[in-house]
Amino acid sequence: MQCHRISIYPFHSLLNEIIMAARLLNKVSIITGAAQGIGLATALKFAKEGAIVIICDVKQAGVDETVAQCRALGATAEGFVMDVTQRAMVDDVVAQVKTKFDRIDVLVNNAGITQDARLQKMTLEQFDRVIDVNLRGVFHCSQAVADGMVAQGSGVILNASSVVGLYGNFGQTNYAATKFGVIGFTKTWSRELGPKGVRTNAVAPGFITTPMVAAMPEKVLQDLGAKVALRRLGKPEEIANVYAFLASDEASYINGEVIEVSGGISL
Repeated sequence: MQCHRISIYPFHSLLNEIIMAARLLNKVSIITGAAQGIGLATALKFAKEGAIVIICDVKQAGVDETVAQCRALGATAEGFVMDVTQRAMVDDVVAQVKTKFDRIDVLVNNAGITQDARLQKMTLEQFDRVIDVNLRGVFHCSQAVADGMVAQGSGVILNASSVVGLYGNFGQTNYAATKFGVIGFTKTWSRELGPKGVRTNAVAPGFITTPMVAAMPEKVLQDLGAKVALRRLGKPEEIANVYAFLASDEASYINGEVIEVSGGISL
């Protein structure tokens, strides 16, 4: 009987190609607001791309569920209950992540809220709360990671803006101000941190089928979809794909940009 030796080299070669294809392999990535919507989709996308995913949100149950889903994909994932408006809490999480993983490569400032009202009806509490989460929270998280990224000579900060920040929207004085504000952060930090090897970019989603948007009346959602050139609302995964690209080395020469991902709602 003639024996045939079966080479396992092609399998190893394929495995290496798969590993190399993971665009975020071992990149330590903090994602805020990661328990639902775009944040959850981004965490899962980063997990699939090989990142070490750090899940941050205000609710323990949501954090635990997202961590479990990331780990089920084979990723290393850790979770923290974190309120981005509380600087001491943000600093503590960043310190714990650096202690365990020695570095932070990516920050996705996704956490955000809405509290809508027309200008004449908006309360100071509504205005202040949205400013505190959507603007001050982005400042807290970014400042907390900036020194470490500069020291290591690399890093990526990704900010969640919105088409509302670009064009305004009825009843969203506070939200529009914050989303325009993070564009200012993005442009400024790209100048300050870019020479140190740290890239800063923003993504401006259109209307995406998240729990936040789903709370709108059905007629409003239909009207919004009709205004989009693609004639539909976006999916959280479609925003997550852009975050993953911008976090990767494939986007190594993109800095200070605001990328609208809206299906053409502004056309």
